[in-house]
Amino acid sequence: MPLNLLHSPELNADYAASLCQQFGLTLATKASGWHLAWQDNALVLRHSELPKQGDILVDFASGAASYRRLHGGGKGEAIAKACGLNKKRDLTVLDATAGLGRDAFVLASLGAKVTLVERNPAVAALLFDGLRRAAATADLNWLGERMQLLHSSALEALQQHGAVDVVYLDPMFPPRDKTALVKKEMRAFHDVVGSDTDADALLAPALKLAQKRVVVKRPGYADFLAQKAPAMSVTGKNNRFDVYINAAI
Repeated sequence: MPLNLLHSPELNADYAASLCQQFGLTLATKASGWHLAWQDNALVLRHSELPKQGDILVDFASGAASYRRLHGGGKGEAIAKACGLNKKRDLTVLDATAGLGRDAFVLASLGAKVTLVERNPAVAALLFDGLRRAAATADLNWLGERMQLLHSSALEALQQHGAVDVVYLDPMFPPRDKTALVKKEMRAFHDVVGSDTDADALLAPALKLAQKRVVVKRPGYADFLAQKAPAMSVTGKNNRFDVYINAAI
């Protein structure tokens, strides 16, 4: 269900109207529960009764995303190896479960052209605003050519999108220990987005669409998506990337 966008005198009226039209949001004058708000020239996700939760936003120009781009492992990262960017730079990638776009940003910063698919209206709006701000940053002037947002369900995108080299899937996965304290951001995502109960149904159309390979990001303890064993897996620090190969890169 779409969330409300809280009215703010600092939020440009035309931009607010555009967000509401594109993502089915409702402009509200009072905050209630999870909602979208305007803070320091950025769209943020916020909970009116959980001040310690903190704001969630998409920020490609600074913070962790920028640090990873400048100081991360580059083509040596597990995700880069899994997607084949250690072999070929200008691959086309459909990230069918984009979330906050962090993995897509890593792939784009390594040369891939990435379509970010996000079905949740609030998260798609956060992505849209993050891309807007990043495009105005001098050292990210390449971003508009390499990252495009598609507000759609993953299944629809996989069935209707044109051919790509790589399909990347990172479906939401329930935490292993339900009594453990989940990270604040993950808690918000589970509240607002929920789990991807249809995740298994994505693998078959992904394999049909991808010209080269499908890459599925999973927690290390998780079963294979749709119980289908991959051709290989690349292990990262906290996750593994299962790789289903259709053709060599």
